Amino acid sequence: MKYPNFEEEKILWEKGFKYVAGLDEAGRGSLSGPVVAGAVAFKTENLKIDKFIENLKLKIGNLIKDSKLLSQKQREEAYEKLIKCDEIVWGIGVVSEKVIDKINILEATKLAMQKAVKKLKPCFLLIDGNFKVYCATPQFAIVNGDQKVMSIAMASIIAKVTRDRIMLKYHKKYPQYGFDKHKGYGTELHTRMLKKHGACKIHRKSFFPVSETPVHK
Repeated sequence: MKYPNFEEEKILWEKGFKYVAGLDEAGRGSLSGPVVAGAVAFKTENLKIDKFIENLKLKIGNLIKDSKLLSQKQREEAYEKLIKCDEIVWGIGVVSEKVIDKINILEATKLAMQKAVKKLKPCFLLIDGNFKVYCATPQFAIVNGDQKVMSIAMASIIAKVTRDRIMLKYHKKYPQYGFDKHKGYGTELHTRMLKKHGACKIHRKSFFPVSETPVHK
């Protein structure tokens, strides 16, 4: 299996962009709950890049790849290592289902990414996908970037675990939908529970089949 690497970051570091952030989202295709963006940047100031990468790899091992290719246990393990890792800084952006319904999911994803990088203040963005974020920071979009670029893969893990934990909290409030199992995605179980119970407050009313489902009071 091919793992993400540091090639894109190294190109930018060598061009003088010392503070590069990778961006990815979780929950874009879900029928309920927020979309969550993660941002990860490396603390490369005053360090030799190859030595920095070597030290980081020792800490994270082979855990880092596209979050969709990891088991829940692997994602949780990778997440805990990342948030304790001195070599990176990270940020999270959350946009609710209500805002998603108002501005559409693509715009909500961009907004979540803007929130994720707000405190990091990077000098260059590497974005998973084929769109740009509305900000003055130079940026480059990479299709399937979470499978190719290390900072994006890390961001995907942080975003995914953060969102999963949000959905587990919602499961306690709305246990009838099984959010603990599908995290709001349109599985067969979720579709059956929608038909049985109607939509709840955290369902995205602009998404099919929620749009054709009565709202549960």
